[in-house]
Amino acid sequence: MSKILMVVSSADSLKLADGSVHPTGYWAEEVAASHKVLRNGGAQVDIATPGGVRPTVDAISLDGRGGVAERDAEEFRAYLASIADQITSPLALSDVRAGDYDAIYIPGGHAPMADLAQDAGLGRLLNEANAQGKAVAALCHGVAALLSSTTSDGGFTFAGRHLTSFTDEEERQGGLGDNTPFFVESRLRERGAVLDTGAAWSSKVVEDGNLITGQNPQSSTATAQAVLKALAGN
Repeated sequence: MSKILMVVSSADSLKLADGSVHPTGYWAEEVAASHKVLRNGGAQVDIATPGGVRPTVDAISLDGRGGVAERDAEEFRAYLASIADQITSPLALSDVRAGDYDAIYIPGGHAPMADLAQDAGLGRLLNEANAQGKAVAALCHGVAALLSSTTSDGGFTFAGRHLTSFTDEEERQGGLGDNTPFFVESRLRERGAVLDTGAAWSSKVVEDGNLITGQNPQSSTATAQAVLKALAGN
């Protein structure tokens, strides 16, 4: 049985460009749909957060403000309730080791921009996983968490790699707009990543060796499926 570590942000707020504080959390679909696909595919999925803090679901990911239909929101709520024990008592990120897992999977919501993108412990974990050839997967704003991983000379571990993320266009259309602390796509480009993006709000997954990334919430299922396929091929 494959073991997958799902790293979820523990942030519940994000400081915006204008200095105001915006409530946030993980995006329900990205955790629920991904976890369901991975578990139904036969994988053991553990959840970890910085400090082992219980993560907060972004309220707008469960209603129309986030473009989520009530029927879908009910499905996500039900699945999250079914794994409440993991969400309520996640592992502490500092206690986990890359060698104990076959893959690392990072869902989004704006929250990873507040903590995971700068988390040195996560950066070390990602560097270890990458060096060991383990699958490293990230989704939507969760791709910002890759920014935590640096080389010994201060470069970006994933510079030169092909990936996708929540796009600048999507951020302007349905995200925080120009008040975002930073645009994930632009920041990744600045750090040397090669961005391959699809049409806004379409499912898009990019695979580059052991690195698997999904563009947005619509890519949740496809990203998780890509991880299972990659693990099955090892």
